[in-house]
Amino acid sequence: MPAASRMLAPVLLCFSLRFAAVSAARKAGSGAHERRIAVSATGPDGEARKAAVTHSWGEEHFHPNLVATEMLGDLGTHEYRRFFKDAKTNNFISPWHDIPLDTSKETPTEKWMVTEIVKLTSAKYEIHTEERFNPIAQDVKNGDLRHYHGPIFWNYGFFPQTWEDPTEVHPELNVKGDNDPLDVVEIGSRAFKKGEVVRVKILGALAMIDHGELDWKVIAVSVEDELARELDDVHDLEAKIPHVVNGIREWFRWYKAPDGKLNEFGFGGHALSREKALEVVEETHRAWRRLYDGEIKHGALWVGDDA
Repeated sequence: MPAASRMLAPVLLCFSLRFAAVSAARKAGSGAHERRIAVSATGPDGEARKAAVTHSWGEEHFHPNLVATEMLGDLGTHEYRRFFKDAKTNNFISPWHDIPLDTSKETPTEKWMVTEIVKLTSAKYEIHTEERFNPIAQDVKNGDLRHYHGPIFWNYGFFPQTWEDPTEVHPELNVKGDNDPLDVVEIGSRAFKKGEVVRVKILGALAMIDHGELDWKVIAVSVEDELARELDDVHDLEAKIPHVVNGIREWFRWYKAPDGKLNEFGFGGHALSREKALEVVEETHRAWRRLYDGEIKHGALWVGDDA
């Protein structure tokens, strides 16, 4: 099946979410053998040592092979955590603060993405911004582990070293940021692994508004996907594979419908161009820098242990 057909098929399916009210929880996860670590509630290494985030690779020196992940607890439990480590030193790192955003000065439209949710799965995993070393965990709502009411059809994750500032009002949309790293929807054909760091090309962005907060969804494609060389902007995507952008927007608009809620979108629901999306990425990177450098109070967010 051609790549375009493989990508379009799940998009068409997503519209059925409008009418679905499936609430049965699904236990998602792979059966891969992974190393596990025994940790205490006070820190993943169980050691009483300072762990300020100071290990940050420069863009010229970073490669995904430098990052390893380890699990605490079992998938589908409240205790599950996926921690990130320096593969060479075995030291814990933060996927939010330590992994660089930029790939190289020669490729400004390509960024590093950290995968939280694998395409065609329904368990809602996300970076834990308040826990030490910011592991990936399954989201919890009203004491229950969260699942989407149907699978997500794209790889989903975040850009490291970005932050949607909840104190800053968007000048056009008049809403504030959602206090999380910037989200990425990757449209390629391969299902990533949870925690995988992937180089992606930015194509555009949708301005989702959730509970009155701005929650950008940047649309991107892996640089290794066979369609990456044909796609440079969201307009290329709409011309090459019609309805993908509409599918992403409507999936995120309707995925909470069984709970009685619809999300909204700014700019009339239109996807912004690559140029505008890159501006969003840079704005959130600058906001993260202010947070990380202490210019903005981090509150409950973990940005490294205090000295």
